[in-house]
Amino acid sequence: MSIYTRTGDFGETSLFGGKRVPKYDDVVGLYGLIDELNSFIGLIVSVITVMEVQEFLQKIQKDLFVLSSFFAGATVDFYHIEKRVKEMEARIDQMDEKLTPLHQFILPGGTMLASFIHITRSMARRVERKAVYVLKHVPDCPKLDTSKTDIILKYLNRLSDFFFILARFVNKQENAIETVWDGKKVTRNM
Repeated sequence: MSIYTRTGDFGETSLFGGKRVPKYDDVVGLYGLIDELNSFIGLIVSVITVMEVQEFLQKIQKDLFVLSSFFAGATVDFYHIEKRVKEMEARIDQMDEKLTPLHQFILPGGTMLASFIHITRSMARRVERKAVYVLKHVPDCPKLDTSKTDIILKYLNRLSDFFFILARFVNKQENAIETVWDGKKVTRNM
């Protein structure tokens, strides 16, 4: 089977069910952003050395395929999405209790891996913003009952929280310095 189909050569693509839409469509833009996020997570998986974290991140990658499929019009099961929110919260709490509490903003950075994770966190926020817009304002978006919409938005919100704490945790494990910004000056903390 060839990777190219030539069906998108003129600026349109197909959703599940065969509906043709322009490639600039908001829903297509959303699942394109989800694909970008998934690719950044793949970068982290290729670099991070802790197998348990690699496996968890790959579960998230599979979740993102489920979300992309939903936005493209497929019928999907949200069981794992809802379950993963609780898993992320548990992991966030475990890592956070080993970190110095924050009372100020920190600049994204530290080790190269933590920097990749911060980029992924900001990409997750972008996906979340676009998902909120699509779910609330795009008439062609697949409609869900409020409880399912809430699960999607909670998942995406928690995902960026997870990456924020993971970046901080990676920096702590590597004894990297966090750069603190208090609104006036920059200081460095361990």
